[in-house]
Amino acid sequence: MFWTFPVASVKAQLVSQPFKRSQLGLFQGKTKQYGNNVPHSKHKTRRTWLPNIQRKRFFSEALNENVRVKVTTRALKTIKKHNGIDNYVHNMPSKTLGWEGMRIRQMVKSALKDPRMPAGLSEEEANVWIAKRTEELEIQTATEARSVEIARILRNELPNLTTARNATEQALKALGPSAR
Repeated sequence: MFWTFPVASVKAQLVSQPFKRSQLGLFQGKTKQYGNNVPHSKHKTRRTWLPNIQRKRFFSEALNENVRVKVTTRALKTIKKHNGIDNYVHNMPSKTLGWEGMRIRQMVKSALKDPRMPAGLSEEEANVWIAKRTEELEIQTATEARSVEIARILRNELPNLTTARNATEQALKALGPSAR
């Protein structure tokens, strides 16, 4: 009996991956290596070398919890260089991350889009968290507005009297009749 088309493509996909285990952690391109044991008698025997894999927990600021993952020592150095797992999964190409890295990237992205207050906080801690998050959002919007302003200045679109009048009129409209 012959395979149908979908099964054949799945089999071909499994065969084409040289080190399947590397998809289950952050291996950063490290795979199994092959070579020979060569003793004094020069009788060569085949052997393999596996990457140096460690199980580590990284604190994700976006998720506000520890993420447990298998990493190679090379990936560990790169995570340190990027100042944490959040920046690492955000800045690395998807080809380097593998399945596990892409899963973590999606979790971090969704947490950054919709930050949820951590469970189990007292009322005072919750108020502090909300105030901190509100301040972060204000800083983010101010930074975005400033970058737009800088881009406009770099394009030589300097403010003039008409743009200032338009801005004043828009502000007065937004504030309503009580502002006049």
